[in-house]
Amino acid sequence: MDFSTLLFAFGLTLFAGLSTGIGSALAFFTSKTNTRFLSVALGFSAGVMIYVSMIEIFAKARIALVNELGMKLGSWATVGGFFLGIAIIAIIDHFVPEADNPHEIHTVEEMDGQSEEHKAKLMRMGVFTALAIAIHNFPEGLATFTAAISDPKLGIPIAVAIAIHTITEGIAVAVPIFYATGSKMKAFKLSFLSGLSEPVGALVGYLILYRWLNDTVFGIIFASVAGIMVYISLDELLPSAREYGEHHLSIYGMVAGMAVMAISLLLFL
Repeated sequence: MDFSTLLFAFGLTLFAGLSTGIGSALAFFTSKTNTRFLSVALGFSAGVMIYVSMIEIFAKARIALVNELGMKLGSWATVGGFFLGIAIIAIIDHFVPEADNPHEIHTVEEMDGQSEEHKAKLMRMGVFTALAIAIHNFPEGLATFTAAISDPKLGIPIAVAIAIHTITEGIAVAVPIFYATGSKMKAFKLSFLSGLSEPVGALVGYLILYRWLNDTVFGIIFASVAGIMVYISLDELLPSAREYGEHHLSIYGMVAGMAVMAISLLLFL
């Protein structure tokens, strides 16, 4: 594994995580939330992540583990790794308080309250949402990084899909902080910092695991990444997409995401 591949993978993870800053900028420069666009975009992101997880990442994990462990044990290890990933992200999700969960939808219109009590509530909401997003993004960073190391062509669409997701997270942090403090800089800083956990997750994960990175460990990690991405898509992206817009918009976006991912993978055969 050469240094340029590591640098490229880390750069993609950095881009995906720091897209929270794009979300905060969008929140500042719009007077109305474009819910239809967000609904389609989140559905699209979910479609990309579900398709690439089940068709590409899971399959690659199984090939690696079967080659190392044999058909039976390798197949069991792949399925075990997949549900291990789901368990990890589900446990993280469980310990994030419901009121501060980054799945919670916030729009520009609903936040414009003037009372001090309301501003204090908004400030608390923004800070805890940023903390929740930072915790959530840690395994996402490892997922993006691992995919990009394995196959740079695979890493790019995954990074874009996660970036779309983190843009909406940036909005969720920036909107309440901005209306609580009146400071665009404070809102942007907190939103930006919450996204930093994604590249940190990639870095920490790599530093911990690189000594033991062989085909077996890599296969288990890859299977876990598939599980994490499927869970994020079903638990966060699609429900959020439906909250933002009409049910059919999120489904159209999801199908479009799957189609784009399928075509892009076929073009690189």
